[in-house]
Amino acid sequence: GWARAVRGLLLDVSGVLYDSGADGGVPIAGSAEAVRRIKASGLKLRLCTNETQATRENFVKKLRGLGFDVSVAEVTAPAPAACHILKERGLRPHLLVHDDLVPEFAEIDKTNPNCVVLGDAAENFTYANLNEAFRLLIGMEKPVLISLGRGRYYKETDGLKLDVGAYMKALEYACDVQAEVVGKPSKRFFESALAEMGVPAEQAIMIGDDIVNDVGGAQRCGMRALQVRTGKYRPSDENHPEVKPDAYVNNLAEAVDIILQQL
Repeated sequence: GWARAVRGLLLDVSGVLYDSGADGGVPIAGSAEAVRRIKASGLKLRLCTNETQATRENFVKKLRGLGFDVSVAEVTAPAPAACHILKERGLRPHLLVHDDLVPEFAEIDKTNPNCVVLGDAAENFTYANLNEAFRLLIGMEKPVLISLGRGRYYKETDGLKLDVGAYMKALEYACDVQAEVVGKPSKRFFESALAEMGVPAEQAIMIGDDIVNDVGGAQRCGMRALQVRTGKYRPSDENHPEVKPDAYVNNLAEAVDIILQQL
């Protein structure tokens, strides 16, 4: 029953479409064809990603190079959402993000910072850089920490890697502050993706490899959610004490087969 009355699909990217890596990554078998089938079916499609190591333009360029027929207009990502919040609230960020993401913040005033924005900074997560962010936050009367996601880890071609959530927790603990999460599993982030698709939550399915941020986050918004057994999936996910996907599928291609049979 989970595959019926669907008008739109939200796809996580890393771990669902491809496994990232220093060489650009490799597509997961059948995923590029699955995306083509989704688009040919007339279903609405949204790439709902916490990717913060590249601008959307470069991210999509990489995906197209891996054989995926996708466009920037089909991507919901944390950095643009964070920029909207920064402008809305008159916040001037100190950025602790990946070098390749910095252009997304080109139009944001970064002088005399009154908040810290944290992304998946990868090699920029040095002690010195974390300590600089800590000193800025601890010196603020009302510290504001904005995190572009809260993932614990993700999978690259050479194994699992620490994600932004680990560093977010370190700064929360040191500064006694609660981070504002922009990106999955934020309800506002999922609602933004649904609005861009023009599809209500009850007619959408989220497909991801993260039991908490993809599956749990989507279900809290009223969506159905599937977990793929690719990417950072681990068998222990199937015994998660709080989150139970609407279904497990071996990969995106299998999920698309089942959904399209119901159309």
